[in-house]
Amino acid sequence: MAHHDGRFAPSPSGPLHLGNLRTALVAWLRARSTGGRFLMRVEDLDRGRSRPEHEASQLRDLAALGIDSDGEIVRQSDRDDAYADAVRRLADLGLVYPCWCTRAEIREAAGAPHADAPEGAYPGTCAHLDAAARAAHEERGRPAALRVRAEGVRQSAHDAVLGELSAVVDDFVVRRGDGGFAYNLAVVVDDAWQDVGEVVRGDDLATSAPRQAWLAEALGHAPPTYLHVPLVLGPDGRRLAKRDGAVTLADRAALGEDAVAVRSQLAASLGLCGPGDRPSPEELVARFEVDHLRGVVPLRWDPVAGPLV
Repeated sequence: MAHHDGRFAPSPSGPLHLGNLRTALVAWLRARSTGGRFLMRVEDLDRGRSRPEHEASQLRDLAALGIDSDGEIVRQSDRDDAYADAVRRLADLGLVYPCWCTRAEIREAAGAPHADAPEGAYPGTCAHLDAAARAAHEERGRPAALRVRAEGVRQSAHDAVLGELSAVVDDFVVRRGDGGFAYNLAVVVDDAWQDVGEVVRGDDLATSAPRQAWLAEALGHAPPTYLHVPLVLGPDGRRLAKRDGAVTLADRAALGEDAVAVRSQLAASLGLCGPGDRPSPEELVARFEVDHLRGVVPLRWDPVAGPLV
């Protein structure tokens, strides 16, 4: 049954910037306006870059904006057993195979195995190696990643704003050569386990939705629906980043803007209030409709002047 339990799942590798915060606000408003749960998940698969102090600062910033959550916070670093079980299930279904290709070798490969596969798709080099070829790779000592065996299937996922997202699914990695689990696997396993009904995130991730929907179905789960939000851009038109200057809540506070002012500017960019208005979180929940997002375009943000309209 379709539902709108949602989540926000940042990586604790630094402070949240205004683009992250706007996506979190949309995810929270969508869940709360439909009576759904709003869940927090810390995506700390990258153990080298993840820091507890970043997690703490991210949670403080969300709370300052009035974004609360339900239940305990889930951390991917605690979920290795669940990811390993999912890989075993895929192996039992014959849906994974070892791959010894480096990124450079993949880039140099001549084209993808399917004419309508997306740019950068895995070309299938290791998909049909015989036992002798696999043994030769193993003797060289290079650790193998595990890829899904999607065989060029076309998969669709539904987005509440963009409509049908359809793409050929390439043989993407679910376990890296170093033994770590890939994002595409972890996010699918966790969304199913947390019973997330709708994934709200930046529209730069829209192309991964068909992959993740395919993997969910392969693991026996109903895929969530999606709602992809236009990005916040820097003044140069590129995706907002730390290089752009005052892009975090702390940066804005140093310029004299409190969290309510920042929230109001983000809400105004979504058509939920006028410039200078300071609606409460409850007022924003009452006003929120998905239709507000249909005309939303990427927001340019100047680190000094704020939103550029």
